[in-house]
Amino acid sequence: MIKLLVADHHPIIRKGLELLFLTSPVIKVEGGVDDGESIFDFLKSNTVDILISEIDLPKLNGITALRRLKKEYPNIKVLMFSTHPEEVYAMSSIKAGASGYISKTANILTLREAILKIDQGGIYLSNDLTHRLAFGERIQRTGSFYKKLSTREVEVLKLLSIGKKNKEIAKELNINEKTVSTYKARLMKKLKASNLVELLNQAKLLES
Repeated sequence: MIKLLVADHHPIIRKGLELLFLTSPVIKVEGGVDDGESIFDFLKSNTVDILISEIDLPKLNGITALRRLKKEYPNIKVLMFSTHPEEVYAMSSIKAGASGYISKTANILTLREAILKIDQGGIYLSNDLTHRLAFGERIQRTGSFYKKLSTREVEVLKLLSIGKKNKEIAKELNINEKTVSTYKARLMKKLKASNLVELLNQAKLLES
């Protein structure tokens, strides 16, 4: 039996996934949490094989939680589950240690396929993205910008986009404020923004 933990701040998502696999002979949702810190509280007293996590988690975002999880629980595999553009976050998630990335719009068969593949030690990406990567096709618009960014730069940009200040970002990512400022400067250069407002507008435009 493959045991899952679902981390999502929407109760309907957590309950929905539990019900989807209620009668499955091979997959079981062991529990659900609504923020990044609660992942680790749950794991203190429960054992799971795969964490299905969204990126926009309160308290500790999904990418940061992923990094910590790989250090503290290296045997737990992670499937990122998001509404964000795949070409923006999929490869960043994989680089950070995830075993797969799937859209929240995916159907139950696709989700099941992803879980089974990850459980067997594979990496799951959608057929569309896999095809584009295999044939070296250029991902237009969003991807052409975000391919320039490191995983950490994407994390900083994401936190800036939701209104986090330098001090808050430094605390969440466990880096110092000077380093956050350095990442902001790099982001402005790479995304051709002359100030923070332009940078955030660029980020919103790229994700639209």
